[in-house]
Amino acid sequence: MTVPSSPRRYGVVGTGARSQMYVEAMVGEHAEVAELVAWCEPNPARMDYADGLVTAAGADRPARYAPADLERMITEERLDAVVVTSPDWTHAEMTSRALRAGADVVLEKPLTTDLDGCRTILAAVEETGRSVVVTFNYRYSPRNAALKEVIASGEIGEVTSVHFEWVLDTMHGADYFRRWHREKEHSAGLAVHKATHHFDLMNWWLDDVPAWAVASGGLRFYGDANAKARGLGERPARGTVDPPSEDPFALDLRHDPKLKALYWEAEQHDGYLRDRDVFAPGITIEDNLSALVGYRGGPVMSYSLNAHSPWEGYRVSVNGTAGRAELEVVERAAVLPGADGRLVLDASSVEDVTADDDVRRRGEQLTVQRHWEKARRVPIINTGGGHGGGDALLLHDVFRGTAEDPLGRRAGYPDGLRSVAVGIAVNRSLETGEKVSIGEFGLPI
Repeated sequence: MTVPSSPRRYGVVGTGARSQMYVEAMVGEHAEVAELVAWCEPNPARMDYADGLVTAAGADRPARYAPADLERMITEERLDAVVVTSPDWTHAEMTSRALRAGADVVLEKPLTTDLDGCRTILAAVEETGRSVVVTFNYRYSPRNAALKEVIASGEIGEVTSVHFEWVLDTMHGADYFRRWHREKEHSAGLAVHKATHHFDLMNWWLDDVPAWAVASGGLRFYGDANAKARGLGERPARGTVDPPSEDPFALDLRHDPKLKALYWEAEQHDGYLRDRDVFAPGITIEDNLSALVGYRGGPVMSYSLNAHSPWEGYRVSVNGTAGRAELEVVERAAVLPGADGRLVLDASSVEDVTADDDVRRRGEQLTVQRHWEKARRVPIINTGGGHGGGDALLLHDVFRGTAEDPLGRRAGYPDGLRSVAVGIAVNRSLETGEKVSIGEFGLPI
């Protein structure tokens, strides 16, 4: 792809942990096409940390703006685009304001958290004609692309049904119950915040439009009521305490330099506690979800999500009129002590402490079996890095574009609408116990 004569000018909205991948890309591999010139963030300590990432790469410190000054930032810094990695409940406001101020938007999933947010973004896109790219990095994982190719090839025939099981372990899953995600008014729960990845994958794999959903679920492991029922006794309100806690669910922010800088040293500015006890009162999201989702083309998906598993990964079984495809992925085989003897609790960690486990180990396998034939393994080619090289492919696509995209991996706001619409329907079904028609939302999906 031809490199532009001058790089596009970017600002970043929200400089928490989710922004780091994009920041490092803009001051590193993609610096010739993407110039990072401004932050939009209310917390000075988090901007200090982000400044360190930029200056360590030899780039100039970006200008600083408060969220109330987003429009002024776009105008004064002559921004072509903003990367929005602020908390979920701010996505609709920040995206619509940025579009109307004259910038394209690269938006971290989910698109938004509710129907009002969907309509807000939709109105801004229609009014301005500007671009919104939703960064669904799981589409770029080679293993998921391999399954997409199998389904699209017709090898297993017309898809009739899918079972999709995702398990989050007590490193990753528990972390949602320490943070703002634990409050459904802010995150819309895991059916939106986390499962938007999964629902997008299914929409993309099937190349179909979700039509209805019915769901069941609840808070069955975390939370104060469950702790009391299991006799866990009194617990500290947070994990960063003196003397340090030995509790396997206690996250001490001081043990990780990034968490310490972004949250422990930043909480004085906004009061945000990143290390709340997962068994404390106030949790309003589910940790177990089950759903049926029907598609306009006929397939039905059975979906389950568990947030307190001893291992992490997923299984997808796709049934077709000519056979079956099965994708099995182990992202982490166990949550065990690291080199320092402590349990690894940082959800962003890639430390592998289970290399010698012969029963379950990290890996992936895609199997295809047609009727009246033996099963065959489909090779999956990984290139290294996050999500088997998927993150690098996503970043290349975001900042440089792709000359060809035969799998349709690049996601826009219609894809974001489709995935979040399933999550909203699941939440509504959880509330009512009824089957919910997604078409009644009135979204152009």
